[in-house]
Amino acid sequence: MSKKKKTITAETIITSHINADFDAIGSMLAAQKLYPDSVIIFPGSQEKNLRDFFIRSTSYLFNMADPGSIDFSQTSRLVIVDTRQKSRLTQVSELLSRTDIIIDIYDHHPAMKGDLTGAVEITRQTGATTTILSTLLQEKNLLPNPEEATIMALGIYEDTGLFTYDSTTREDLEQAAFLLSCGASLSTIVSFVVKEIKSEQVTWLNELLNEMTHHKINGVDIHISVISSPTYITDLATLVQKVVRMENLDIFFAIVLMGNKVNIIARNRIPEVDVGKILSGFGGGGHSYAASAKVDNQTLAQVEMRLLERLQKEVKSIQIAKNLMTSPAITIEPLVTCKTAGNLMTRYNINTLLVVDKKENTYKGYITRQIIEKILYHKLAHLPVKEYMNSEVSSISSDADVAQIENIIVEGKHRILPVIDDGWIKGVITRTDLLNYLVAHNKALKSNETELGIKRNAKKRQIENILYQRLDNRIKHLLQNIGKTGNELGFNMFVVGGFVRDLLLSRPIEDIDIVVEGDGIEFAKVYAKKEGCRINTYKKFGTAVIIYPDNFKIDVASARLEYYKTPAALPIVEKSSIKLDLARRDFTINTLAISLNPDNFGMMIDYFGANRDLKDKTIRIIHNLSFVEDPTRIFRAIKFSNRFGFKIGKVTSNLIQNAITIDCFKNLSGLRVLSELKQIFKEENPIPAIRTMQTYGLEKMIHKDLIIIPNTYQLLESVNKILAWHDLLYMDEPYPRWAVYFMALLNRCSYKVCEQICIRLNVPLKERSILLENRYKAEKKLTVIENSPAYTKQDLYWALIHFKTEYILYMMALAKTEDIRKDISNFYTHQRNIKASITGKDLLKIGIKPGPVFTTILNQVLDAKLDGQLKTKKEEIQFATAMAKKNKLID
Repeated sequence: MSKKKKTITAETIITSHINADFDAIGSMLAAQKLYPDSVIIFPGSQEKNLRDFFIRSTSYLFNMADPGSIDFSQTSRLVIVDTRQKSRLTQVSELLSRTDIIIDIYDHHPAMKGDLTGAVEITRQTGATTTILSTLLQEKNLLPNPEEATIMALGIYEDTGLFTYDSTTREDLEQAAFLLSCGASLSTIVSFVVKEIKSEQVTWLNELLNEMTHHKINGVDIHISVISSPTYITDLATLVQKVVRMENLDIFFAIVLMGNKVNIIARNRIPEVDVGKILSGFGGGGHSYAASAKVDNQTLAQVEMRLLERLQKEVKSIQIAKNLMTSPAITIEPLVTCKTAGNLMTRYNINTLLVVDKKENTYKGYITRQIIEKILYHKLAHLPVKEYMNSEVSSISSDADVAQIENIIVEGKHRILPVIDDGWIKGVITRTDLLNYLVAHNKALKSNETELGIKRNAKKRQIENILYQRLDNRIKHLLQNIGKTGNELGFNMFVVGGFVRDLLLSRPIEDIDIVVEGDGIEFAKVYAKKEGCRINTYKKFGTAVIIYPDNFKIDVASARLEYYKTPAALPIVEKSSIKLDLARRDFTINTLAISLNPDNFGMMIDYFGANRDLKDKTIRIIHNLSFVEDPTRIFRAIKFSNRFGFKIGKVTSNLIQNAITIDCFKNLSGLRVLSELKQIFKEENPIPAIRTMQTYGLEKMIHKDLIIIPNTYQLLESVNKILAWHDLLYMDEPYPRWAVYFMALLNRCSYKVCEQICIRLNVPLKERSILLENRYKAEKKLTVIENSPAYTKQDLYWALIHFKTEYILYMMALAKTEDIRKDISNFYTHQRNIKASITGKDLLKIGIKPGPVFTTILNQVLDAKLDGQLKTKKEEIQFATAMAKKNKLID
């Protein structure tokens, strides 16, 4: 295919930022009057009213061209309006890469790191860039016509919020007056700037209001709403502005997932916060009072966490030690080697480690990454850290103020400062923590300030009434007793995960998982003693199982964090807080917790937007490396999606595909994959999950030759119907449900491939026989039955009687005709439990001598009974006697 011919030449190109607003459009039009014979590259806008207006009414005013049609080799000057950020000018990246291009810049945004520089730079703080260019036109007496004046005025009116934003200057008002004198149409301006809310926008406005959370960050009130939409939300910025006005908010951030991009829009009314600077950390920008950003390939929870972390650094106020510190403190013992210290620093991404003698519970000093790197360079990694640690120690209590912290870290030249209460290290404050604070705060410090800064607020909601409505009395009293016992021990108690999820979804609750901020095993021992239960403990993981006399179980765990030494490895576990415990979980919908302590009983805690995702019916991961660290989460995502009828979020889906592409399964234990497959096959209807697995190509992760074709799904559908029939009639008869689906899935594979799959998945020998030898026996027996020209009830009975339930159900699903399926069903329902009433003792009484003949006669009795000839034991004895006489076994 030939490339499109470039037919347009232009010495001067004018352009603006992607997703152009009215100010960008007005500025480009004004620049065109300053640069005659220039060509405009219009970068486009996602706002529908802008696009429609531009196409319908204004294109004739612009000397406009598509970038693909321009021969850039003839261009010597690039005029950029309403931005200085290279990342927002992708349409002219070819020109920006040239060193000989002359760049002229007109912009009203504050300077930012990485801004482009130009031969001509006219930049100043006005409400709109159009204002700057309009002033130049007025000075040069280049008067716009009425249509041009209307477009330029639109830019000023919109970017100043109808002259209501704090950024509005006298110059903006003067240039608006100038453009009106040139014939700008106020009615046109009003029709586009004063926007009526449409019905679908009311829904999103309500979503922003309902999902709003309040954060008191360093003494400043900040409100954040996190919502998601499968499609683009028109005029989102306008909706955000309406929320600010309706609720009279000082600072508001809207974090909105649209498709697979997270959009952040911010509005601000106070000088302590510069939202443009905050969002520059997300690749966006703007002003101190209004800004926006777009984030790719991150979850809503991650973006929200990043935003809150950035707010902590940027918002100006007072903090005290307990809110400035990082907790828990990462420590190392004096005799541990320097090599191990370096590994710890890398694992936790920190630059300083506290050295603590755990036997004496004393703080000995600290060691820095810089020192460790020198030690490793000099090949002294085997030496203990105590040899090189800084032993000049200082510490503070958690109620210390900033002045105390500053005095010790700055005057005492300490890199790290432990926060110690009653001999216990609660956390650490680093030099970086303090520097971030001092840079971000320029107000006078007050030593008596007690305002708390919160690093990340959880969304909280009291749901005690839901607990009482949806739980039976036993579970309610049990949870209350757990909370009371934990309170007596000084522990914070939570019920977490699937329990809370299923409670909110009004689904049956199968498991109770308790998390203890403290020693979970100690709690379990105390509680079990009070309640008369027994316990099993697992010290390595800090977990326990409480078992009631009726075998009812409660799982208990200490709040813990996990890290992975290598992709697909089992996690290493350490004690932590409820927040970090929830952060280690797989999906947002499993990160809810309910407080059980008496003072907060029934308070639901949501750090990661789980309640929102339950409402949106969406499966989302928390961290981008989640699937790389534990690929089994891919199967769980599919399982939950299938079980709840939820969709998998776009970012999460992309990360699944990425994890599969980089073959993160190669180091994964086969048993772990088998366990997840069993969980999927145990679902009421796993077929949609199997289809989703095939969509991602997961069947090839099991074996490259695993074949799934339309006929496979027909067999699986048949299995589903047969199992539904069976489970309805025989609820109390256990059988390995997963095995029936797995046998169906392997039906098209050769014995060798099936054997290799069993080896790959480390299938235990007993279960391996189900999928291999016994499955093939069942298939061969079914083939014999189907090929038999005629068979009696007795034939079918003797053919099937030695097969277990799972094989009978598999054969029913696999049967080619409905008649055979019905015959096997009749055997299972009416014949499989038929036995002869008489035994060998009865044959002895008749006078028959013991021997192989016993089996022959008893089988003949059973055949007659199957045929309906024999109803009672007496009739069986008479029949056996007649058979014995006929064969001259008795007189």
